[in-house]
Amino acid sequence: MKFFFLYFLAAVSEIAGCFAYWVWLRLGKSAAWALPGAILLVFFALVLTRVDVDWAGRAYAAYGGVYIVASLLWMVVVEGSWPDRWDVLGAGACLAGAGLILYGPRGG
Repeated sequence: MKFFFLYFLAAVSEIAGCFAYWVWLRLGKSAAWALPGAILLVFFALVLTRVDVDWAGRAYAAYGGVYIVASLLWMVVVEGSWPDRWDVLGAGACLAGAGLILYGPRGG
């Protein structure tokens, strides 16, 4: 269960960090948005290294499913837009894939 918390924390950090750059570069706000964005992106990388898996690639791949769901939640909570059924179905498929990556039986 600890990895769920770490993945969630990583996702929020990454999405917020990227959103800070979106606000600066796409919405024309102050370049001051870049500093918290950079800090959050560094924090994201540090958190993701705390996930207890044997291989970095496996941690990143499983994180992808969590990131997708967190991104859609961000869209609802921060941007005020609701995902459509295809967003929800796609996110579910990605979470199922993340579960297979994390919990799939391993030989050897």
